[in-house]
Amino acid sequence: MDYEQFKAQVFKLTSIDLSAYKEKQMKRRIDTLIAKHKIAQYDDFVKELTKKGDMFEEFVNYLTINVSEFWRNPEQWKVLETEVVPRLIEHSGKNLKIWSAACSTGDEPYSLVMLLSKFMPLSNIKILATDIDKQVIEKAKAGLYNQKSLAGLPDDLKNKYFTKVGLSNYQIAPEIKACVEYKEHNLLKDIYPKNMDLIVCRNVLIYFTEEAKEGIYKKFNESLRKGGYLFIGSTEQIMNYRELNYTSMKSFFYIKNL
Repeated sequence: MDYEQFKAQVFKLTSIDLSAYKEKQMKRRIDTLIAKHKIAQYDDFVKELTKKGDMFEEFVNYLTINVSEFWRNPEQWKVLETEVVPRLIEHSGKNLKIWSAACSTGDEPYSLVMLLSKFMPLSNIKILATDIDKQVIEKAKAGLYNQKSLAGLPDDLKNKYFTKVGLSNYQIAPEIKACVEYKEHNLLKDIYPKNMDLIVCRNVLIYFTEEAKEGIYKKFNESLRKGGYLFIGSTEQIMNYRELNYTSMKSFFYIKNL
């Protein structure tokens, strides 16, 4: 079995389309994992995956890139707090529809809840958080984080919403967890939610091909209400944003055209 056939088998088993990822990088990651298990051929690895056991879970977890932290790039969260959220509240009131796409271990949606708590009671806040990897969703639901994840979080929020567990771990408050609804979602093939005020998808699409990225940015645009915002990562840029029906507000923030 060659790599092309392997990709087809993976898609059948997981609905993850490896063709949408940069091939050299992804193939190297997969070959490293296969070698770790002392498996010689793609065929044999696929046989192991079909058992849907521990190796299947490890493989899906390995494919997804889970590097996340609270308040990542604080200057961008400041723009969100001082400019974007006030405009959204002015337009839509305090029942905002917000989607954290490819949310990883929950650092981002919980950061959004804490930021919004400065503007409204927690009972008003509901964040949809999605990821392709159910293992990281389980980690997110657990809400247990290490010191490194919290390094960029303002001290007032850390003190208010986290309890220290052991030497260097922190448990997020249940009232913050209650504001986030987690779902499995594949950005390449699943239906997108509608009429969102804000979509946050950061530092994920750098791993996709240009064609796959453009398709996702288009679908994000369709998912937003007119005047809604897309907030992307500090390593990303939408070069053809005008063609995709966005206006560039500031670096990393795009508005769906009216």
